[in-house]
Amino acid sequence: MRLNTIKPAAGARKSGVRVGRGIGSGLGKTAGRGHKGQFARSGKGKVKAGFEGGQMPLQRRLPKIGFRSRMSHEVSEVLLYKLEALAADVVDFDALKAAGLVEKRAERAKVVKKGDIKRAIKLKGVAVTAGAKAAI
Repeated sequence: MRLNTIKPAAGARKSGVRVGRGIGSGLGKTAGRGHKGQFARSGKGKVKAGFEGGQMPLQRRLPKIGFRSRMSHEVSEVLLYKLEALAADVVDFDALKAAGLVEKRAERAKVVKKGDIKRAIKLKGVAVTAGAKAAI
């Protein structure tokens, strides 16, 4: 076997359709493009994505909804009653992270009032809501 003698298997490569080559081919004259119109012209068949022929496009008809804060992943909420499980009297961000009360990718934490806390805790470098501050 030599490189110049290698050929694909019989029937593996189908010859392409030759358009505009006479009436007998089935794709003569207009070459399957129909008569006139935008898609019959050469180089003019493309329309931009979302274009609906001048009708107001769907993405402009629908209302704009939603907002996703870019800061949401930075601040993690800590529920007040979960602070009870911590043994330390002084709680800082690193202690919360070590206890698994704060997400790994969080950069800051905020204590939110949910439930009650029995003992007094001192928070250091952690934001607190007004309700949680009163409960502590």
